Amino acid sequence: MRGAAVSKGGAKGSGPRPRPEVLAVRPYVPPLEGRRGLLRLDFNENTVGCPPAVLRALRRLGAESVATYPEYGRLQAVVARHLGVSEDRVLPTGGIDEALHLLAQAFVARGDGVVTPAPGFVMYRVYAELAGAELRTVPWGPGAVFPEAALRRAMRGARLLFVATPNNPTGATAPVAALGRLAAAHPRCVVAIDEAYFEFHGVTALPLLRRCANVVVLRTFSKAYGLAALRLGCVVARPPVIDALARVRSPYSVNGLAALLAEAALADRAFLRRTVGGARRAVALLRRELERRGVHSWPSAANFVLARFGRASELAEFLRRRGILVRDQSGHPGLEGCVRVGAGTVEQTRRFLGVLDRWLDLAGDGTRRRWAVQGIALRLRSGQARKERKGPQRTQRERARAREVRP
Repeated sequence: MRGAAVSKGGAKGSGPRPRPEVLAVRPYVPPLEGRRGLLRLDFNENTVGCPPAVLRALRRLGAESVATYPEYGRLQAVVARHLGVSEDRVLPTGGIDEALHLLAQAFVARGDGVVTPAPGFVMYRVYAELAGAELRTVPWGPGAVFPEAALRRAMRGARLLFVATPNNPTGATAPVAALGRLAAAHPRCVVAIDEAYFEFHGVTALPLLRRCANVVVLRTFSKAYGLAALRLGCVVARPPVIDALARVRSPYSVNGLAALLAEAALADRAFLRRTVGGARRAVALLRRELERRGVHSWPSAANFVLARFGRASELAEFLRRRGILVRDQSGHPGLEGCVRVGAGTVEQTRRFLGVLDRWLDLAGDGTRRRWAVQGIALRLRSGQARKERKGPQRTQRERARAREVRP
């Protein structure tokens, strides 16, 4: 009996035990199965696909490309030229996820402070917890305003700040000037700026690298370029930071096919223009039509829109059964009843709205009126907050600086 208990793992202390941080972390389990063939508005992927140039390059690859370990020299050169930086400032990674993990491994020890605005990308929390860090979350301000002052206080003694701009899941942005001030105020804290949705926004923090040794910019090919399956991203930073990250990175962590196909993706500029233009039109249409239906949504500089529908899980399941995937964001504090909807194309957005109308009709006029009232109240509150923030009349120069990054 005793042996049987051990074989079933029933004996206390049997088998290897993970680190306490591993057992304590709340895992991120995205619903990745059964998505093919559906309208994928849940992960902010490129719903059109990848650049045709990538498919053509893929067909030209021979057996040797698959059988040999990858080489990254040409990839670094191509990405560095695209970004306008020197090659020693670029480190290819397996998507942005690996970059986040490397940053936590290289710069965070047990008990160190890691700061991030909330709500935000859940993997910031996961990698901070795995490192045994003290996670300090700072709420975004009213109307999704970047909480610069609160972050500056939270960063005292911290080793790492994670900031996404545009932010996931809200679509809000962090002003580059504010990020520069935070980096200058805390030179021993790595300021990691996640620009996964840069192509849709068009504003980058890369210029900060010239004057801030602690700034790190992260990019991915998963969103606008449509290469999510290849898992390709990069870190852009000063050489000492790149060297530290390279020391903890696995030798061949980046997919060799991704390394070979990135050049084709970057060269297909027409595809990128169509993708970005279509997403911006779809975002504008989606927000306008949600407003018309009395559903509150947040301004977005990315390829998705966050909206408060009330019964988020019910709506997500209703849509899934009709072939449309969205993400319920109710797990984030303050986003109860919210759903994040990828913009897709204008045609795909109209398809989503058509199914949404069916759900609203089934929900009943009373529920629709209640949502309309909630939406109006939220808009009034956010409008009042904007008036309070606006303060005295700004000069022409101040207005120009304020337009540097869309709110």
